[in-house]
Amino acid sequence: MDRLEIVSRLESINKEIELRYGNKNLMNYNRGEVVHNKQLIFHKDTHKNRWVFGGNRSGKTECGAVETIWLARGNHPYKKIDKAMDGWVVSLSTQVQRDVAQKKILHYLNKDWIADIIMSSGKKNACEYGVIDTIVIKNIFGGVSKIGFKSCDQGREKFQGTSLDFVWFDEEPPLDIYMECKMRVLDRKGMIFGTMTPLKGLTWVYEQIYLNNSNDPDIWYEQVTWEDNPYLDTKEIEKLSKTLAYDELESRKYGNFSGFGGRVYGEFDESVHVIEPFDVPTSWYDNISIDPGLKNPLSCHWYAVDYDGNVYVIAEHFEADKDVVYHANRIKEISKKLNWKTNYNGKIEALIDSAANQKTLASKKSVTELFFEQGIIVNPNVNKDLFSGISKVKQYLKNGEGKSKLFIFKNCTNLIREFKSYYWSAKDAPIKLDDHSLDELRYYIMSRPDSPKIIEQKTDVQRNKERLIRRLKRNVTHSLA
Repeated sequence: MDRLEIVSRLESINKEIELRYGNKNLMNYNRGEVVHNKQLIFHKDTHKNRWVFGGNRSGKTECGAVETIWLARGNHPYKKIDKAMDGWVVSLSTQVQRDVAQKKILHYLNKDWIADIIMSSGKKNACEYGVIDTIVIKNIFGGVSKIGFKSCDQGREKFQGTSLDFVWFDEEPPLDIYMECKMRVLDRKGMIFGTMTPLKGLTWVYEQIYLNNSNDPDIWYEQVTWEDNPYLDTKEIEKLSKTLAYDELESRKYGNFSGFGGRVYGEFDESVHVIEPFDVPTSWYDNISIDPGLKNPLSCHWYAVDYDGNVYVIAEHFEADKDVVYHANRIKEISKKLNWKTNYNGKIEALIDSAANQKTLASKKSVTELFFEQGIIVNPNVNKDLFSGISKVKQYLKNGEGKSKLFIFKNCTNLIREFKSYYWSAKDAPIKLDDHSLDELRYYIMSRPDSPKIIEQKTDVQRNKERLIRRLKRNVTHSLA
């Protein structure tokens, strides 16, 4: 390869870079030695309904703006796009649109890519000072894409009729507008993504996205904190953190949902405590725990413990409106699949709520007796003390060294959901709405032996001091006598 050919190839590479990025701000976005890893995780994810819950200044809005431009331009580095795409950017109001989402889009958008701008108010040649209705963008495939700007204060009717490839929600929209936008991307099999700070408490986003009560496989979210943003000054983070109340800090710094008196298990962190399933050695198998329910859900989990005392929740059965025979069969099926241990009589053993000793309305026998008839020996002698149980679970979530001793397999979806939705009431007691899995987890954790106390070895100097103190005490006692 001669010198001219090398120069020619370098020029073609530079043209490709300019074609893909053009704008220097976009070119420098997450490129170089310092990158925002959670932004990259968001861009690489392929779910159709993606959300970033982040504190203020965590970098969440940058995600939405850059993703919007990459989709419209057709130069997405992590997704295959082969056509022009139409989308909406949805803000809470026109003023917020102008000052936040619209400003970010223009910051990352190369002017050479703009085919046209349609204004709602203001002048096209000074669009940053007005309110934009639509930006028409030249797509790298030869056509044009459209980015439309909408605000929630326009009302649901303004969100009807259009077919779209994507919608970006900058902050939390009302539920009716969210549902309307889902209809807009339906026929094109499009995507929705949102970036927000959860300041409104336990709203529909908390229920439908964060908890994902419907177990929708298209839904995904990431939480971004101030510490995740490598461009923020750590001293400024520490200074501001000291000025915020607990609930506000949870939302603004960590991107957590806050409500009532705060989360019972604030130590729970999905990125730490929820893990991918793996083949657990049978020598780790420890116990099964059941919270019985007939009309209410029956919750059952299988627990394993490694040689370092780490607890793993490896399987789940959670179902309502079934009888004991059904539940017993499901427990036996799952146990057989796991090759779970049995006692010398070939029976499965488990812990169960002591309420199982009570006779049911539909039977003259207790739940404990009914399980026994189905080949499962349940032990109702569990410690149900609520507050000591919560305290011990907290220690497993984060011990004195800041390390976790509790890990939950990703397929135990109901236990994970309950951890996220368990809140204190105004009366300093947990709100008992959805806690069946957490109850039987607590029974199991309370059955675990306490960690052995570490006996500190005393130095010779400490032992000599103790001898002198004892001697002085004896001398004082004799003199008084």
